[in-house]
Amino acid sequence: MPDNVLRVDDLTMQFGGVVAANNVCLEVNKSEIVALIGPNGAGKTTAFNCITGVYEPTNGRVSLNGEVIAESFPQGKMKDLYKGENRGKYTQSVKLTPDRITYRGISRTFQNVRLFKALTVFENVMIAKHMRAKQNVFSATFRLNTKEEKRMREESMALLEEQKLDHLKDHIASSLPYGLQRRLEVARALATSPSLLLLDEPAAGMNPQETQEMAEFIHEIRDRYGLTILLIEHHMGLVMQISERIYVLDFGKMIAQGTPDEIRADQRVIDAYLGVAEDAAN
Repeated sequence: MPDNVLRVDDLTMQFGGVVAANNVCLEVNKSEIVALIGPNGAGKTTAFNCITGVYEPTNGRVSLNGEVIAESFPQGKMKDLYKGENRGKYTQSVKLTPDRITYRGISRTFQNVRLFKALTVFENVMIAKHMRAKQNVFSATFRLNTKEEKRMREESMALLEEQKLDHLKDHIASSLPYGLQRRLEVARALATSPSLLLLDEPAAGMNPQETQEMAEFIHEIRDRYGLTILLIEHHMGLVMQISERIYVLDFGKMIAQGTPDEIRADQRVIDAYLGVAEDAAN
């Protein structure tokens, strides 16, 4: 198995005549915390959506633990419209749906919290647990899956206890404070037993104390669950504190990559992003 858990090669996503991500290449190695940063509209969430199967890339390849989970090339009308790079480099089409990609080990959170808001805290985690349930329509109909159901309920409660949410298990998800909703969304992602966790702006809307708690939380879950983590984040204090490596996008193109110290000193990044972002983060 390769050292890199995630590898993205020449990823291009074009909508009509607009190239939202252009020839994006990155890799995330086992147990790393890696950040993907850049101005609004730089293509960060577009890249996440291609990695998780929400979008089919226009061109390029995404691999998880050495297995190709997404690959495409300009087809149909896009043959004439295509403005990206590496035309003709890829010739096969691999299309896995988001649920199959999740089953293979990628789970994610979203920029705007997406919980099942009318369900309880416990029910939100239980739904995710069903991703790996060993049951079928026959066993469910004739209640032959009681042991499996018991196992999932016990594992869900254990996960809530680990995340210090067990005392809220019967609360409706939408009634939780914003910071706890974020934590519940991460707990739900962990319930699918991922090897790679994608976090889309985990500190969005948080005050300084909540942001520091989130930084500690990300380190904690990485170490406890043996995770590899790729995150999008605008809070540069958090990014520089927890990331081992950073990739920087601007107008859909990768303009820099390196350690936090290297990114801080990169003039292209300062001009495109950090000069504004660091002021906002202070």
